Amino acid sequence: MSSSPGVDFIPPCKPYFKLRSQTRRVSPFLASKAAAQTQWSVPDLCTAYSWPTGQRGGSTIAIVELGGGWVQSDIDAYFQSIGQPSPSVTDVSVDGTQNTPNQGVGSSNDTDVEVALDIEVAGAAYYAATGQPATIHVYWAQDIASAVNKAAQDGCDVCTISWGADEAMWGAEAADEMETAASTATQLGMVVFAASGDNDSSDGGSTPANVDVPSSCPHVIGCGGTTKTQTAEVVWNDDPNETNGEGTGGGYSTIFPQQPWQVGAPPPPTGSTAGTGRMVPDIAADADPNTGYVVFVHGQSIVVGGTSAVAPLYAGLFASFGTKLGFITPTLWQSQRAFTDITEGNNGLYSAGAGPDPCSGIGSPIGARIANLFRGGASGHDPTTQVS
Repeated sequence: MSSSPGVDFIPPCKPYFKLRSQTRRVSPFLASKAAAQTQWSVPDLCTAYSWPTGQRGGSTIAIVELGGGWVQSDIDAYFQSIGQPSPSVTDVSVDGTQNTPNQGVGSSNDTDVEVALDIEVAGAAYYAATGQPATIHVYWAQDIASAVNKAAQDGCDVCTISWGADEAMWGAEAADEMETAASTATQLGMVVFAASGDNDSSDGGSTPANVDVPSSCPHVIGCGGTTKTQTAEVVWNDDPNETNGEGTGGGYSTIFPQQPWQVGAPPPPTGSTAGTGRMVPDIAADADPNTGYVVFVHGQSIVVGGTSAVAPLYAGLFASFGTKLGFITPTLWQSQRAFTDITEGNNGLYSAGAGPDPCSGIGSPIGARIANLFRGGASGHDPTTQVS
């Protein structure tokens, strides 16, 4: 099976969720907070991020899934628990892959958790901004690029991807095909978000610094992770100064060049033998399972984190702004006051600081300010800086 024309290799991608029960460690930041917030409902998190209300909506959200499944009873129970109507969820098989729930119940790698997290977070975030139930299409495939292509061709407006692998696993050819799919999607008006990974600066690779595809693709908005309490927010890293622990992915691409619209992005460290190209992530939000999201799967509530929660959170927000926004990443980078700068913490090799950084990008959302950027309708554009 080919992942896309001319590419015979399908990267072995993994989902970026973290169950709280998997997390044996708590960051020093949280350990110092005697009364730290330990979990969030999506509506409460949206309030904490100054979510807008009364947005026009009308968009269709695409969710890419490579495995697992969902059942209506879990979705209904979740939305009833937060006082929202259930979204309309439609399955779309791209290559024969199907919604297959209950295959890994009890496993720490149960991909049903990923699917529930994506649907529930995206749907709840959208409703919080619009007061309308979301329209969600779940694209089932073994290859992310083909799912993105299909979602864009179907007219979806926002796409969220919670699966990925480090650039070395993809290789340049497959990564370029993923970027081509994302670029084409944005030309058709679809905004594409992707998780930046959950294994600190190594991204689970064999060296201390790797970034994740699809999040490193220039036409994908890379989503990093923070630890957020009611009173503070820092870079998510439950293993400070470790390059392969539990924490947000981020760094510099070895495949895609620096992007001129990344205003204020710091250069890679002097003498770095790691990537020196595009900085990842672009944006961030809560991802620490110790300050995680309450979701519903297999008939019960659980708390989940990971950067795979961040991508659908933003997807729900941006879907609320209307249809066909397209390539909006330059607009976000030019509007950094619409985000809260994250200045504390590290993901192993890289540290946060004033301004953009390769741990949290330009920061976490100030939802109402972001909404103001798009009040005039579709404002995305595709600069002439095309990459190969």
